[in-house]
Amino acid sequence: MKKKAIILLSGGLDSITVLALAKSQGYRCYALSFDYGQRHNSELVAAHNIAEVYNVVEHKVIDMGLGSIGGSALTDNKIAVPDSPQEGIPVTYVPARNTIFLSFALGWAEVLHCTDIFIGVNAVDYSGYPDCRPEFISAFQALANVATKASVEGDNFKIHTPLIDLSKAEIIRKGVEVGVDYSMTVSCYSADQYGFACRVCESCRLRAEGFKVAGVEDNTCYQERNC
Repeated sequence: MKKKAIILLSGGLDSITVLALAKSQGYRCYALSFDYGQRHNSELVAAHNIAEVYNVVEHKVIDMGLGSIGGSALTDNKIAVPDSPQEGIPVTYVPARNTIFLSFALGWAEVLHCTDIFIGVNAVDYSGYPDCRPEFISAFQALANVATKASVEGDNFKIHTPLIDLSKAEIIRKGVEVGVDYSMTVSCYSADQYGFACRVCESCRLRAEGFKVAGVEDNTCYQERNC
């Protein structure tokens, strides 16, 4: 019987790549997305479509109100999304986001009797978020293996991060190798209601540069052109 895996699926470039890689490795994939109070729901629409195309066993969307906490340009409309590079950790960092997401994934994994969790964090071409670093993933995996009934009874949880040490170009090339259609994805911090990207936020800049370096056509839908 195929092993089960929880895939954190945002609807963006990295998460579709992770889903495709897990499927190519023979996992039965359960996709987990979050409506956490982000500025737009275009990524969630993309996640829904991706989950259908990849025929996941189940796709859950967890509702949570991180907007009530604020502290991030992605959840607080009073904080503008930067259109130029920032020093240090940018205001698009959502406090404790991956800790929260992985905690939900861990809970669902226990219910499903599943020990494999995939997340598309990256510590090369990224925004400097502390919860994307290898140190964080190692610490959370250690926590998972002491904090759960399953671990006490002998299971060993593994947090898979197949993209963590890859450049954006390398991620795109790896995705193309397993047949990913990146036109399905939305990565933009300021996407409009149609999912069209702004081109100027940091996520857009990293994505566009990745396609350029990879030598792969950028089929992203941008707001100034029709798709």
